[in-house]
Amino acid sequence: MRYKVVLTPAAAEDFRHLDGSLKEPVAKQLRKLETAPRLGEHLGNRAGLDLTGYYKLYAAKKAIRIVYRIIEQEIVVEVVAIGRREDPTVYREVLNRLR
Repeated sequence: MRYKVVLTPAAAEDFRHLDGSLKEPVAKQLRKLETAPRLGEHLGNRAGLDLTGYYKLYAAKKAIRIVYRIIEQEIVVEVVAIGRREDPTVYREVLNRLR
């Protein structure tokens, strides 16, 4: 089964702001999600941030973190954030975007 990968407007903006050399590795990981949506790791509730139902996937030699969820009934992978891995800010940003 092939999933449709969609970026929220905020995630699309995250992608646009990536350095040019990072865009292709991120795009490659996004394409992988079309056929393997569970490729990433479950996030759950960590460090006081409840992201149960969301996954993380790394790109660009683990420099970039992609946060997404799977919407089974629509056969969609919804990417909610793309950000640098060195900083857990991306998780807080996801929570802010979900509110």
